[in-house]
Amino acid sequence: MKKLKDGNSRFVAGKSNHRDLVAQRKALVGGQKPFAIILTCSDSRVAPEHVFDAGLGELFVIRTAGNIADAIALGSMEYAAEHLGSTLLLVMGHESCGAVKAACMSESAPGNIGAVVKEMQEAVKLGGKAPEKVVPENVKCVLRAILGKSSILAHLESEGKLKIAGATYSLSTGEVSYL
Repeated sequence: MKKLKDGNSRFVAGKSNHRDLVAQRKALVGGQKPFAIILTCSDSRVAPEHVFDAGLGELFVIRTAGNIADAIALGSMEYAAEHLGSTLLLVMGHESCGAVKAACMSESAPGNIGAVVKEMQEAVKLGGKAPEKVVPENVKCVLRAILGKSSILAHLESEGKLKIAGATYSLSTGEVSYL
């Protein structure tokens, strides 16, 4: 967690580490060992490698609209924790999330967007349909869903091998706030 917090502080201050990406890329050809798994929104303004000033191979990033933990995302998280040895799982929502706004406006949506909107309805109720309140409620709902739907991740957490936490990201300041 300290590495993420320190990296975010550098990002906010505009003092990101300069890395030799060519050397990093070459060093990772044989494998990866990311220290953290980040489940966050697909929003193009939310780029965890930048937000946490992380280099290649440091973060195992999973991005879905509304940072929803569906079966594919859960399988990806399980792989990173169980096989790659990641010891931190962070679920990160963000301000001005389009998925949250859509879920606050209606309980349904056309096409597959409807699955995202439906998945967020508990958070919408808890946040009183106010997007700024729904974002952290959604993170909390996703954290509960992860533990409820993944016996692997729940087991790793109970053994102290995986820390699971939530956060929100401010588009305007670049700061990550931990729940």
